[in-house]
Amino acid sequence: MKNKIIQFIPVLLCTVLLSGCQNKSQAPTEETKAPDSGTVSLTVWGAEEDEELLSQIINEFQAKYQNDADFEISYKPQSESNCTDALMADLEHGADVFAFADDQLNTLVAAGALEPIEQEAEIKESNLSEAVLAASVNDTLYAFPLTADNGYFLYYNKQYFSEQDIASFDQMLNVAAAQNKKVSMEWSSGWYVYSFFGNTGLTVGLNDDGITNYCTWNSTDGAIHGTDVAKSMMDIANHPGFISTDDAGFLEGIKNGTIIAGINGVWNAVAVEEAWGSGYGAAKLPSYACAGQQIQMASFSGYKLIGVNAYSKEKEWAKKLAEWIANEDNQKLRFLMRGQGPSNKNAAASKEVQSSPAIAALLKQSEFSCLQRIGGNFWEPVTAFTSDILNGSINKKKLQEQLDKMVEGIVAP
Repeated sequence: MKNKIIQFIPVLLCTVLLSGCQNKSQAPTEETKAPDSGTVSLTVWGAEEDEELLSQIINEFQAKYQNDADFEISYKPQSESNCTDALMADLEHGADVFAFADDQLNTLVAAGALEPIEQEAEIKESNLSEAVLAASVNDTLYAFPLTADNGYFLYYNKQYFSEQDIASFDQMLNVAAAQNKKVSMEWSSGWYVYSFFGNTGLTVGLNDDGITNYCTWNSTDGAIHGTDVAKSMMDIANHPGFISTDDAGFLEGIKNGTIIAGINGVWNAVAVEEAWGSGYGAAKLPSYACAGQQIQMASFSGYKLIGVNAYSKEKEWAKKLAEWIANEDNQKLRFLMRGQGPSNKNAAASKEVQSSPAIAALLKQSEFSCLQRIGGNFWEPVTAFTSDILNGSINKKKLQEQLDKMVEGIVAP
């Protein structure tokens, strides 16, 4: 991919759109003095879809500090999910400022790619606590929180479901089946499958080595056993109102009318609203029947962060630019232009954000979510287990054996 040089133009032209959000530029903290410099060359990595947004943000940064330095700021599209791999290929010559998914933070810190954030107290005060946690290692802040929307929740069509219906996954399946419709969820990914185990007392997570996992999903102790969860999943898989499908299948189903509810994320909010119109609804995840009780479905949560390369030749300016990209005004702008949920408390509490059904649902689900801190061996064993459930190759008499096999793979060194 080619580097794209941002041509700095008068800020007036950049702020006509969404001027209500950008009527004043929010500078970084007063305590941080603009560093003295001549020509400042910086490279910024961000999602390809964020090019227009980042161009406007960078232009306004340049306008703010035009009397302090001449700028050469280049933008290069780089997937946030693969940012660490790209950076580690040549850390000393990588981007000065980069957006990345929070599950890469430990690796970046261990590699010495990030330094602690100097404005830690202010950033902690102004951002959601879970977002701050996502940007921290051992209680030290290493990146600027940017978004708080990489999670999942329930989409539902109000033409079919009442507010009472959406409280129970089992009831939703019954409603869908009665209409010859489906409720969807993706079981090919452990990211979603976690929702059944997360609030049961059965645990999974990353060991202190930062590589291997611990997992008790096969436990026979406690009020809920691993087999109880697996039996519930088998009942759901066999229900005529259920379908396991990926993002593409979910979108196809809502557009052709076969799917009337589904567990998914904010990235599909526009498509869902277009398909369902006035019927468009979103809510926290429902509960599901397990071991004779109703268990609130859990979720993994994820956050986007902005980091500064510890090897940047313009580290002070890179810090100022990173803080600028993640400030309150620009998080509001990010929501308006890209529909991404803010991590900044004030931005998240704004009328515009709160009026978004998807973002509001995600914030409500955050009470039942936790950070994804999982080693690489988690994904394949979970997918194999759920595939066996979906294709009917597991029977209830062998559930413990299959759970043991899955957990053995998850905790493998």
